[in-house]
Amino acid sequence: MVRFCSYTLIVAIVVNASAIRSAPRDAGSGMLLVANKGDRTMGIIDPGSGKQISTVPENGVTGHELIASPDGRTAYIPIYGNSGVGKPGSDGRNMIAVDLATGKIAGDLDFGHGVRPHCAQFGPKNGLLYVSTELDQSISIIDPKTLKVIGAVPTGQAESHMFVIAHDGKRAYTANVGPGTVSVLDLDARKVLKIIPISSNTQRIAISVDDKKVFTSDQTKPRLAVIDTSSDKVSAWIDLPGLGYGAAPTADGKWLVIAVPNVNKVAVIDLLAMRVAQTIDVPKAPQEVIVRPDGKIAYVSCDSSAKVAAIRTSDWKVDSLIDAGKGADGLAWAGQP
Repeated sequence: MVRFCSYTLIVAIVVNASAIRSAPRDAGSGMLLVANKGDRTMGIIDPGSGKQISTVPENGVTGHELIASPDGRTAYIPIYGNSGVGKPGSDGRNMIAVDLATGKIAGDLDFGHGVRPHCAQFGPKNGLLYVSTELDQSISIIDPKTLKVIGAVPTGQAESHMFVIAHDGKRAYTANVGPGTVSVLDLDARKVLKIIPISSNTQRIAISVDDKKVFTSDQTKPRLAVIDTSSDKVSAWIDLPGLGYGAAPTADGKWLVIAVPNVNKVAVIDLLAMRVAQTIDVPKAPQEVIVRPDGKIAYVSCDSSAKVAAIRTSDWKVDSLIDAGKGADGLAWAGQP
């Protein structure tokens, strides 16, 4: 595989900082961040006006996912590279941090070699930043204050692409794409507890608000695996209208909202009945789902359409379509400092 050169990546920022600070945000005093893969930018969306107000260029390389710090001040963008998971292409080796108040780079972490950093999550208890480093078959542990790698948790599998962390911060679950498995990780002991077989290929992963269930989509059949976290075994399968992808639960724990890209729909799963309750038509190739902290809107990025669909959770209707960038993918919510 081709690696990036060893020099430090320099990223130019052309964000209109005053627009970021002053745009109206009547939707929970926050902003929606989107990874625009095709444009190689991070988009900043004002949820009040439903417009992308600024973009941050990634200088010719691509970040697929992103996360905001719990205080809403900083965005972290792992720079994956120009490939898809398991496919030939450049091997990203760094992660940038963007100060959302000033629109300036706050730091640039170089992992030292090509690792294809992808998914980023904050530990809910310790405040540490965890980033999947695919080519090292690990999740790297980062001190966000110093932007230094302070450890790693092996996943025991290749292509550990996405992961979730339980709300007590003790366990993580990774979706290992090519192997078609889920790794159960002890974050404190930094070790693999179990490998759960799913299919020959699996994608994306979500966890219920009570931490009792983990969900990942089989990529060979239109179905969703339900893992019981008390046994770490697949306890059920939920039929989907197509191959599932990104998913997120609502805050009340009643629903799981999941993108179904090959049929251009979003499915709403009743988690009590464990079945799809309804489907919603959205623009082409929905990818990732995030539910706004106030629970009123589920945002769904639509890759091929350069849109983000805002769906009302009150009646499961599309409230608006927001113009984003090409290849809209990863989503994150940044609360107003």
